Amino acid sequence: MKLAIALDGNFVSGHFGHCEAYALFDVKDGAVSRLPDLANPGHEPGFLPRYLAEHDVNAVVAGGMGPRAVDLFCQNGIEVFLGASGPVEDVAAAYAAGKLVPGESSCTHGTEEHENCKGGCH
Repeated sequence: MKLAIALDGNFVSGHFGHCEAYALFDVKDGAVSRLPDLANPGHEPGFLPRYLAEHDVNAVVAGGMGPRAVDLFCQNGIEVFLGASGPVEDVAAAYAAGKLVPGESSCTHGTEEHENCKGGCH
C-alpha cells in the first residue's frame, strides 16, 4: 500500500493542502520504504484527493486538513490520519508498525468549519 505524508522540509506539514510536497512510502508487512516525493500541484478544492488516488495512494498523513477534504479523501478510498508531527521517516515507521493514532487536526483557518476537525473515515 502507498502512504503519502504532507511534507515541509523533513517534517510533517501542519496543513495537507499547503505543504511543499508529499513524501511517498511503500508500506508492506510492517516495513516501509521511501519512494520519490510527489510535488504539490497546488491547493485547489477537491483536486488533491483525486490526484493522490490517481497516484495509487491508500492513506494520507498530515498535521491537519479541513473536514470537507477529509470527506473527499474518504470518498476516494483514502484513509486519513491527522494530528501527526515530527520527521516524516519516523511518522511513516509508526504508521507501518500500526502505532500511528489519528489525533486532533492542527488546521487553524480561523473559521468554525475547521474547528476541532479530526481525521479518519466514517
